[in-house]
Amino acid sequence: MTGTPAALSPKPASPFSVFRHRNFSLMWTGQLVETIGCALTSLAASILVYRITSGSAWSVGLMLMATAAPSLLVGLVAGVFVDRYDRRKIMITADLIRALLVCLIPFLVPQGIAWLYVIVILTSTVGQFFDPAWESLLPEVAADEELAAANSLMAVSSFGSTAIGFAASGLIAAKYPIEYAFYLNAAAYLFSAGCLLFLKMPRMGEIAKTTVGVVFINLKSGIDYLFNTGVLRSIFVLAVPISISFGLANSLLLPFANRALHAGDFEYGLQEGLTSVGFVAASLLMVGIMERWREGQWMVVGLLGMGAATVVYSQMSIIPLAIAVQMLSGFMNAPFVIARRTLVQRNTENAVRGRVSSAFMVSSNLFFLIGMGLAGLADVMDVRLLYLLGGVLTLVCGIWALTLPGIGQPAAEWRKALALLRSAPSVPGIGLERAVLPSDMSLLVGLIPTLSGLSAQERQQIMTQGRMMDVQAGTRLTRTGEKADSAFFILAGKAVAGTADRQNVYHSLSSMTRGDFFGEIAALTGSLRTADVVAEEALQMLQVPAPTLQMMMAQPAFSQLVMARMTERLARTSIYDLPRLTGVDPQSARELREEPSTFPDMETVQAS
Repeated sequence: MTGTPAALSPKPASPFSVFRHRNFSLMWTGQLVETIGCALTSLAASILVYRITSGSAWSVGLMLMATAAPSLLVGLVAGVFVDRYDRRKIMITADLIRALLVCLIPFLVPQGIAWLYVIVILTSTVGQFFDPAWESLLPEVAADEELAAANSLMAVSSFGSTAIGFAASGLIAAKYPIEYAFYLNAAAYLFSAGCLLFLKMPRMGEIAKTTVGVVFINLKSGIDYLFNTGVLRSIFVLAVPISISFGLANSLLLPFANRALHAGDFEYGLQEGLTSVGFVAASLLMVGIMERWREGQWMVVGLLGMGAATVVYSQMSIIPLAIAVQMLSGFMNAPFVIARRTLVQRNTENAVRGRVSSAFMVSSNLFFLIGMGLAGLADVMDVRLLYLLGGVLTLVCGIWALTLPGIGQPAAEWRKALALLRSAPSVPGIGLERAVLPSDMSLLVGLIPTLSGLSAQERQQIMTQGRMMDVQAGTRLTRTGEKADSAFFILAGKAVAGTADRQNVYHSLSSMTRGDFFGEIAALTGSLRTADVVAEEALQMLQVPAPTLQMMMAQPAFSQLVMARMTERLARTSIYDLPRLTGVDPQSARELREEPSTFPDMETVQAS
């Protein structure tokens, strides 16, 4: 009799089933209301500046710069704090501070317009802590296979609410005191904080004092992680010309509408609104079809679609057709944005998500501003030609994306990893065993240079007490909750690890290749296994018993490497109170609990 393996969980009946997760529903609702409030203040602040300065366009431009500048100044540092402290608490604190700041606008601005700039800068600065924390938390509240649908629904919430906020702000400015917009924004921040307060997340471990030196060490390790991960590096490099193109196109929309289309304010506003409608419509569509293609394919389709729409738009002269084409551009933007976000989340480990997210935000804002600056060329050259060049640049980015490593592969690999974790059987023996040879020992030290200080006697002990294992693809290596007292070092092949909840829904998947190790938590602490591990490819592994691993921990650099990886993995589980730390010195134990982010990442150590 054939059928679906019992370990396989049924496919969700609807992509909207992600709302069954209470944490996701709270985050989605909070973002919906908060983004409406942010849009209220964004437009209301510009209107207020325009009124007070008697129509100064320069003053409005300064307002936009005040919003973007904090990202360039504190964005990367904010990511370090997001990775070291409780992200939910960071977000709640950020919302409360921003609520207070926007409430001060009606009282301080009459004392001088400079106060408005100060408050906008402070609010944006606080937002640099909120945004990466939010991006980092989302993969923890939605299952890995639901992450694409979750990002699509979040895009609906974000873009749809922005349109509502802009419309509401315009209505308030026309019929009511403009101060009402700021009070409503404060209420939205408080509502968001209330939603976040009810999130149920695993308890975070204690973190020691964060010094300037620790910040820079963590910042460097985060940047190293980004550039040492192929797919993240590809996305980061691609973001440079894309951000310039987007900044140029956004800044040229108004002068293009006025000069090339001879459109009025109403037509321009209608165009902006329908562009958002196109994005929301595509986001809703992506909820159901995102997983049919790889993320990289969606990114390429989105870029080519936007580029083609921009090129066509640059040649339009009929206003209704131009608006329709611009709406299509918004529609094609959604696949790109959602796929890129999902790809970054799936390929970034939990311990560095804040820093990686901040790095992308800072670089995007920087080159977006450069693109906005290039829009000034419209004063000395034809606006149609400049807009056309922006569209061509986007098309080139779409073609270039086809050649960048990693962009076309991860989604298929992710689905394969999930299937393996669910369906791989547990077998009495993991694989064929044999004695450890000197060549195996040399390979281990070559892959993990921090073991180069082992003496000849210590190497002989590893060879005597360890065992080499040849494992077939699809073999389950460990299961969460098992009692065990050995660790494994991968010398060849690839494995995938993940943690499942009670409904067998997996979160926080990670891949391990040659030079990686697993099982160290159980071996050193005497606790149960904390993750399921399955061989994704044929493996060659070195198994070492707990006493041997404890002997290896006498190497300071290797000890730091193991501690860094242990704390990273513990951060992805709810196991923070370990029963004991057998064979680990007291100083290392304190570092494990208090200074998880000060140690170098495994990739960084190996690269050096």
